Amino acid sequence: MLGAVFGYLEIFTKGLDRLPARLCDGAVDRQTAARALPSARKAEEKGTLNQHGDDFTFFCSVRTSGDSVISGEVQPGDASPGTWRNHYAQKRDGSVVEVSAGDIRALALPNLASAYVPCTPPGKKPGEAREAYALTVDARTIGETRVHGDELRQVLIDFAYQLARHTYKTVDCQESRTFPEELPRIPDA
Repeated sequence: MLGAVFGYLEIFTKGLDRLPARLCDGAVDRQTAARALPSARKAEEKGTLNQHGDDFTFFCSVRTSGDSVISGEVQPGDASPGTWRNHYAQKRDGSVVEVSAGDIRALALPNLASAYVPCTPPGKKPGEAREAYALTVDARTIGETRVHGDELRQVLIDFAYQLARHTYKTVDCQESRTFPEELPRIPDA
């Protein structure tokens, strides 16, 4: 009987708790994804860095067998903090919540968060940017989530921030930067 139970658990319950502690090539803490996604029998994660010369994109997704997903992508861009914020203000389907630590910024809408980190990619010169070189991150959920409202916004901000921090180090941005462990908490999250 014990063997049957153990076998069932090994074969049929490969949920979020069975994923590595660090997901998407070490970018995101498993607990961050688990805070957003409902329990499921199976879960899978994938992280991919696509580089083409000086250009790159980092993708990360965590999907459960119930088709719930938390995902994000990081890209280099040329935007000031104001231009970045205005871009998301236009997508408004609810109030925007913002947090920052120095010049690292994040904002969240109900099911979408974005992070902004100044970053001059290798091969670029800071003065060449029309506005400012930066990494921008979009993070979202699809399907059912474990949490809602401000709690979900906080999870999405945390997910986006972790992706930004990992990508910043991976692509070797030119600026020397110390990242805080996490961004400030949003009120009531």
